[in-house]
Amino acid sequence: MAKIWSLALHGGAGPIFGRNYAQEEAHISGLLTEGASRLAAGEAALDVVEAMVTALEASGLYVAGRGASPNTAGVWELDAAIMDGRTRRAGAVGALVGFESPVQAARAVMERTPNVLLVGAGAAHLAASAGLARVEDPGSYYGAVAEDTVQEDAWQMRPNMGTVGAVALDQYGDLAAATSTGGVLSKTPGRIGDTPIIGAGTWADERCAVSCTGLGEYFIRANAAADVSARVRYGNQPFEAAVRGALDDVKRLGGNGGMIAVSASGDLAWGFNSSGLKRGLADSRGRFEVATFL
Repeated sequence: MAKIWSLALHGGAGPIFGRNYAQEEAHISGLLTEGASRLAAGEAALDVVEAMVTALEASGLYVAGRGASPNTAGVWELDAAIMDGRTRRAGAVGALVGFESPVQAARAVMERTPNVLLVGAGAAHLAASAGLARVEDPGSYYGAVAEDTVQEDAWQMRPNMGTVGAVALDQYGDLAAATSTGGVLSKTPGRIGDTPIIGAGTWADERCAVSCTGLGEYFIRANAAADVSARVRYGNQPFEAAVRGALDDVKRLGGNGGMIAVSASGDLAWGFNSSGLKRGLADSRGRFEVATFL
């Protein structure tokens, strides 16, 4: 019997109506083809989601990695997380400064320390000790994506929804998730959203893998990513209904955004309660689709 695999990527929720996202969709399509090939060849889900998010960060097309914007102090602070569903081992970094790939730093936290989350100087020290590529000249390296991502004050935010992520099921039945973000434009120094909070913006276990994008504070308050698994485990909800329910809870609190998810049986699900979700989905059954608004 053929072994199944599934992969989903996202480049953030809340796209602007009237803007052409052909470049982002083409980029996601290319990565989806590459990731699908890797999974079909037997590569581990954890390695594939890290590779996909690293490439999304490096592209400069999303509000993550090279596409990030500085905070009010003029500093680029980035967040990321990665999680192995088979063992529930996870690594995350918050307010990381000076490195090209936050998701690689998150992987280093998972594999080189007994910790789950490192922030600020501690995260940077680990990234340096792991030999990760540095950003030598932030002013020339980063190029903010033209999205509406302004934090107007401490309590009222316009959406930062250029967060990137990937979820995968490999041929061995293992699930993994990874997420990376640059956070909201003109954010408060030290602000950390849901992306590096395991359970809020990123989750993987034996049931599903989930990566979220949207107004992070609300996803934290809803524990949105892990809520998908909880709805399946305790509520016996169908997988797609669990994704919708988790997003509905975010909306009930006043937030919006989206998520991608994959189940242990290879089912792919996605949803958004914003204007759209830049995404791509592929599986061993022949599914291959890329979309933004629909």
